[in-house]
Amino acid sequence: MTNKMLITMAENRERKIGGIINEYSNRLFGFIQKRVPSTADAEDITQEVWYQLSRVVELDAIEQISGWLFRVARNRITDNYRKQKPDLLLDANISNEADDNFDFKDILMADTVSPEDENLKEIFWKALFEALDELPENQKNVFVWNELEDQTFQEISDKTGINIKTLISRKRYAVQYLRTQLKTLYDEFFES
Repeated sequence: MTNKMLITMAENRERKIGGIINEYSNRLFGFIQKRVPSTADAEDITQEVWYQLSRVVELDAIEQISGWLFRVARNRITDNYRKQKPDLLLDANISNEADDNFDFKDILMADTVSPEDENLKEIFWKALFEALDELPENQKNVFVWNELEDQTFQEISDKTGINIKTLISRKRYAVQYLRTQLKTLYDEFFES
C-alpha cells in the first residue's frame, strides 16, 4: 500500500468515527448520566466509550453500533460503581458493640504509642502476611498489587492481560479469606 492509500484509509476511519460520535453522543451521554452520581463521572465514562471505539480495528465488524456503544457504556458504569465501593480489607469493621467500633485499620495503620501497641501491630501484620501466603497465588498477587502497592485494577489488567472482572473477583475472595483469618486473631486479643 502506498502512503496515499494509508492516509485515505485513516481519513475514512476518522470520518466514520466522527459520524458515530455525532449521531450517538447526546443519547449515550444522557443514558450514562442517568446512571451515575455526577456529571463528571458521566463525562469520564463517555470519553472511555469513545476511546474504546477508537481502538476497534475493524469498525465494520460491529454489526449493531448502538448496541455495542450502550453495552460498553453499561460495562463502564458497572466498573465505575465498583471503583467507588471497593472491597477493602482495611475498611472492614469486624467488631462487636463492646469493642467501641474498633477495626483492623486502627490496628494495622495505627501510629504506635507504646511497645504494646507496636507489638500488637507487628502481630497483625505478621498474621496478614501468613494468611496471604495461604491464598492461591492469583488471589494473593491481586490483593498485594491492589491493596499494598496501590495499583489500580486497570494497571494490573494491562500488566497481566487478565480481565478486570476476574481480578476484582479474585481480590474479593482474598479479602473474604483474610477477614476471616484476622477476625480470629482480633477475637483472641479483644474478647479475652
